[in-house]
Amino acid sequence: MSRGSRARSYTRVVRTPVSFATSADGTRIAWSRHGSGPPLVRAGTWLTHLDFDWSSPVWRHWLEDLGQRFTVVRYDDRGSGLSDRAPSEYSLDAWSADLDAVVDAARLSSFTLLGMSQGGAVAVEYAHAHPERVTSLVLWGAYGQGALARGATAEEVEEADLRSRMIKVGWGRADAVFRRVFTSSFIPGASEAQMRWFDELQRRSMSAESALASSRARAVLDVTSAARAVSARTLVLHADGDRAVPFEQGRRLAGLIPHAQFVPLHSQNHILLADEPAWPGFLAEVDAFVGGARPSRADAALTSREVEVLRLVAGGCSNEEIASRLSLSTRTVERHLSNVYSRLGLTGKSARAAAAARLSELDRDRPGS
Repeated sequence: MSRGSRARSYTRVVRTPVSFATSADGTRIAWSRHGSGPPLVRAGTWLTHLDFDWSSPVWRHWLEDLGQRFTVVRYDDRGSGLSDRAPSEYSLDAWSADLDAVVDAARLSSFTLLGMSQGGAVAVEYAHAHPERVTSLVLWGAYGQGALARGATAEEVEEADLRSRMIKVGWGRADAVFRRVFTSSFIPGASEAQMRWFDELQRRSMSAESALASSRARAVLDVTSAARAVSARTLVLHADGDRAVPFEQGRRLAGLIPHAQFVPLHSQNHILLADEPAWPGFLAEVDAFVGGARPSRADAALTSREVEVLRLVAGGCSNEEIASRLSLSTRTVERHLSNVYSRLGLTGKSARAAAAARLSELDRDRPGS
């Protein structure tokens, strides 16, 4: 998605009840559950906030679209979000214990485990230790070895040190200039509004001390031995232009896990954004691999902007005319329509006309209509 394109319009703020689980070392971990369908647990990762994420132009489509397919259990990492902000330890054992505590609190006997980014290593370790619980393992933008466990070069060590100093100096400042470095690495294809939101998420979700301690612990993670012994069905997806976790790391992780499927998606974003083609591609791959309760036509959950675009299509406007009326780029209009077709299960030359024909039904089924 280009920097000038716009994210989804969110007119409703969703709130889900937050519960707390106590980890092995006494750390209280905040967790919540939403959606419907078979259970999916998202392993904790950096930079989340159970409450703040519902108003997010970066995270909310993950919550909504996965919630249409699964009963999603997610939690804030130790030291972040609504979990205890000053835990005594950051380590693979501690993160694994946190996940175990949440699973027990949610009373889940078996589930799909989603490991994203830094949470991927924790998910691999957990799947290895608890094969009876993890029916399917889905990894996105993940790695088996942290940056300093990969045989880092002198330049990479220096870069890691520089990032640590930026966290120490600039994380908690009102001026987001230092945090923007991390934002640009995670979502380089985002709009300025999305980047500003992610800048603020960093400051709101973790203190500088917690961010520094957590990042240092993750940099030395190594779950390559555990990966070789994972028995769960595994799907590994990775963006080919990922700037935060190199594409090669995802490919290598897939090669370690027995019989894992590896799917590259075309994106430069570490966190897939709602209006880029890779997002419906990600959902389609997860649907095909895991199953889940796929959204029906009435569950299509088109955004206000997507319905607005579709209404102009039904009025006979071309993509160029729609772009002009809504002050969007033509490419952004095309992406909105691609998302619409994917959600409605439409393909081929007739997709445009078929989507427009469903407009009255979609208006009726949208929340609040």
